[in-house]
Amino acid sequence: MTAFEEIYNAYFKDVYLYILRLSGNEHIAEEITSDTFFKAMRSIDSFRGECDVRVWLCRIAKNCYYSYIKKNRKTEHVDEAEMQQIPDPTPGVAEESARRDEIEHIERILHDVKEPYKEVFMWRVYAALSFKQIAEMFGKTENWACVTYHRARKMIKQRLEEESREN
Repeated sequence: MTAFEEIYNAYFKDVYLYILRLSGNEHIAEEITSDTFFKAMRSIDSFRGECDVRVWLCRIAKNCYYSYIKKNRKTEHVDEAEMQQIPDPTPGVAEESARRDEIEHIERILHDVKEPYKEVFMWRVYAALSFKQIAEMFGKTENWACVTYHRARKMIKQRLEEESREN
């Protein structure tokens, strides 16, 4: 087994879950994950080891995802075959729909959060990175990563509370 195959086997699921969390779509997550590892394979020689391999891969994945979003922003379509495969609603669908609506609401709020709070929050929540890994990415301390994450959470929570009072 080659070194890259070991990286692929070790981190495929992490990258896939990160993109799935960002996109909310299994097909997009599969496509972006595949693209991520293709790009990583092509540029593995440029990896300097200044951060964890998983962090490096998630950065590539995030950039691939943002590129995908820009490219497909205006060309969104629904496949008729996919529509026919949607199962009939069940009692659990309402709860899942409400949960997804809440997640989308938080993501809309997160869009307006300033950097580095937004990115630290996303790395922590969507990629499940440790504060140590996040700190390494930014060249900061673990304490900085922890404080930044909790400040981001506080900003999001305050905005949610403000919006609920307005409604």
